[in-house]
Amino acid sequence: MESIETEVVIVGAGPTGLTLAYELALAGVETLVLEKLPERLQQVKGGAIQPRTAEMLELRGLLEPMLRRAMPRGPVGGHFAMLPVPLDCRPWDTRYPSPISLPQWEIEEVLEERATALGARVRRGAAVTSVEADADGVTVTAHDGPRVRARYVVACDGGHSAVRKELGMPFPGRSGTYLAVLADVRLSSVSELVPREQGHISTLTRQANDYWAMLVPLGDDRYRLTYGYYGSEDRPEVTRDTPVGDDEIAAALRAVYGEGTVLGGVDNSSRFSDATRQVERYRAGRVLFAGDAAHIHPPLGGQGLNLGVQDAFNLGWKLAATLHGRAPAGLLDSYHAERHPVAAGVLHHTSAQRVLADPRPDNEDMTALREIVTDLLRLPDTNRHLAGLMSGLALGYEIPGARHPLAGQRVPDAELVTASGPARLSSLFGPGHAVLLDVGGLVPDGVRLPERVDLVPAKSTADLGAGALLFRPDGYVCWAADDAAACREGVLPAIAAHLVA
Repeated sequence: MESIETEVVIVGAGPTGLTLAYELALAGVETLVLEKLPERLQQVKGGAIQPRTAEMLELRGLLEPMLRRAMPRGPVGGHFAMLPVPLDCRPWDTRYPSPISLPQWEIEEVLEERATALGARVRRGAAVTSVEADADGVTVTAHDGPRVRARYVVACDGGHSAVRKELGMPFPGRSGTYLAVLADVRLSSVSELVPREQGHISTLTRQANDYWAMLVPLGDDRYRLTYGYYGSEDRPEVTRDTPVGDDEIAAALRAVYGEGTVLGGVDNSSRFSDATRQVERYRAGRVLFAGDAAHIHPPLGGQGLNLGVQDAFNLGWKLAATLHGRAPAGLLDSYHAERHPVAAGVLHHTSAQRVLADPRPDNEDMTALREIVTDLLRLPDTNRHLAGLMSGLALGYEIPGARHPLAGQRVPDAELVTASGPARLSSLFGPGHAVLLDVGGLVPDGVRLPERVDLVPAKSTADLGAGALLFRPDGYVCWAADDAAACREGVLPAIAAHLVA
């Protein structure tokens, strides 16, 4: 059996695992990704990039190649519980106020190309069969693959995580209440009931003949079909692992979209449920969990991919600092402290959406509730609140010991003038370093900053909320100062506490 030594093994080559591989490789960490599938599945699923995720991808120059591949969608807002009021992210001052649509496999392709260009390795057809952790590292064995010794392992291998099961990690929560189907299909004929273009999700959904369905046009004869059957509880022989037959899909299309809608072919299909679960700890010694391996939830509002990618951005720089021996005490544990509550919040609001989105038209009480919540969504303050929640733009972290109101917050992508000329704030984070941005001339002359903390004196026409801002590599502020005295006294201790010991 082949033996390999590396610093980090990532199990799973989905968006979470590949984002983490990029972040670690960018920081100079030797990284190996083990993926059980022999080749990437070209599925559309999980293809909505929310505004905050778009901002974070842009920090690394990863968004632009994805935008080139994005499906035409127009400036259509997101949704809450599939209610017919678009969420407006413009009050959050973002360059990307609408979700960006492209197939998940294309997101993965961009991430893998960039990660491997930096030295990360991806081994496919390597299903993990054992995980043995000790005080010094972890040994991972893959079926028909290598035996790998690593300092850390990160499980990014989905809701049925082999790593989580190997370690016997509990995955508490609630089982699914329904099974539904997701399929990429081609239609040889369409009725007038079939949507002609992408729009708000409320314009793409339909209920008829005991089915609910969503049909999204992808161009030419291709569509993404999601559907469920109200009486699925009466079919106990159908489980999540039951193959989805072409006849089943064709019957659902006829029932919802009429006899004039004819299935031409199925590119891929799978079943999913609305199960809600979360591991209690995101770290078990030298094994960490991210993405669906750490949390699953009802697929409402395009949250899953984004939650996992943001897990990776949070974890990557912390794990790299730990491996390089320059992490402050507790930095790696702050991954759980920061990201576990975020996922718990997503599990909470997707559970609420599951109730509101119940498509059964004979539920008069639910219809009344939906109408009231729809009216509330038309109020600017309510819409802004839920837009921030669903887009991730409202997300902030609790920074221990930090008192400035900007600490733990994102800052809009401001236009700056630096010594090198005009620049956007987002362009400062390409190397994956922390950034000390001095827009008020507050940083003392001759201050000596540690490696991977970049000082950027600049001017900004926008009020950034402070004269000096210390950003983590993931773009969140961890310290700020309003005057020279506070900057002089606080900047180096803040770096030592939050970034580099």
